[in-house]
Amino acid sequence: MKTKIILITLLTMLSFGTKLTAQTSTFSKVTFNNNNLKMAGNLYLPKDFNENKKHPVIITVHPGGGVKEQTSGLYAQKMAEQGYVALAFDASHQGESEGLPRFLEDPTERVEDIRSAVDYVTTLKFVDTEKIGLIGICAGGGYSINAAQTEHRIKAVAIASPVSTGNKKGWDGKTPVLESLKTLEVVAQQRTAEANGAEPMYVNYVPEKPDANTPNDLVEAYDYYRTPRAQHPNSTNLLLFTSLDKMMAFEAFANIETFLTQPTLIIVGNKAGSRWQGEEVYKKITSPKELVIIDGATHMDLYDIPKYVKQVAENMTAFFEKNL
Repeated sequence: MKTKIILITLLTMLSFGTKLTAQTSTFSKVTFNNNNLKMAGNLYLPKDFNENKKHPVIITVHPGGGVKEQTSGLYAQKMAEQGYVALAFDASHQGESEGLPRFLEDPTERVEDIRSAVDYVTTLKFVDTEKIGLIGICAGGGYSINAAQTEHRIKAVAIASPVSTGNKKGWDGKTPVLESLKTLEVVAQQRTAEANGAEPMYVNYVPEKPDANTPNDLVEAYDYYRTPRAQHPNSTNLLLFTSLDKMMAFEAFANIETFLTQPTLIIVGNKAGSRWQGEEVYKKITSPKELVIIDGATHMDLYDIPKYVKQVAENMTAFFEKNL
């Protein structure tokens, strides 16, 4: 089927990671079921892995538009280096995981992906099912917080540069709600068109060619996603346009005052345009919580810049050692 692509960028979904560095831990490709879909993952094992022992496990959740070979895989690798079994996986409809239509970003499905990943790790005889941790980055952080509220097999949650796709204030917290309402009108028109035979419409997450007028956050996202530093063939910079109604209706951080009971670590860069979201979430959480602000870091810096990843990984390691 032919597709139509329009060049629209989404400030609410600047969420792309980077390629992994040279591997220092073992990983293998795995698959697991999510209802009728086959999910694709990379399972990382620590150097001292012993299949006859029970190991704590960390599941990592990639940003919107990302894939397991990018930042979620990097953090899975870092956790494996600290002695954890770690699983990074592709969201349904994305990467190597199954799901039609392709490039759909449905928050409720993203949350179900996490539940299915938890299902999977509980089947591994070498996993301690009482020690399951969760890491989420950017939109993956929002999905992780949301999943943990009702998925209490997850015992501790660490999120970096978290955002909710359904926040009403935009990336920087200053976008008028009217802009979202206008977008929803266009989505409605496109759904009607596709129901009557029109081609699916796709939008870009980040600009293919930033210029002097491109906001800095988008320039950084471009640098991560559309250059060799971050680019991966399975991460296409395409989003099914009609995903937006689902994304805007989803508030990842709703009800956390009541249902989020697990210890939670939130890490943000002090120069991140999304910093306000992490700080607002921290204020709402009533369970044991920690907030770490990385000096000098932007939102995307926490994805792969070595000096910042080192700080994030060290904080996450200390957090999981204490709470798993």
